[in-house]
Amino acid sequence: EQACVLDPESRALLRRAMEQLGLSARAYHRILRLARTIADLEQAGRIGPRHISEAIGYRRLDRQGPARAGAG
Repeated sequence: EQACVLDPESRALLRRAMEQLGLSARAYHRILRLARTIADLEQAGRIGPRHISEAIGYRRLDRQGPARAGAG
């Protein structure tokens, strides 16, 4: 939790995604960890909405699989 502190905008974005996509608590933590990794790769000190959005996008691709990824 110390490494993945979210600002209010990022937290709201993640909560909306959880509700709209029906994600589990496990998925929440996976997205959060992935967002932290993305932020680290950009050498960002904090996770921002852009990092959360990108992590959610990867999660959606993971759920859809490669065959449906381009179907939108």
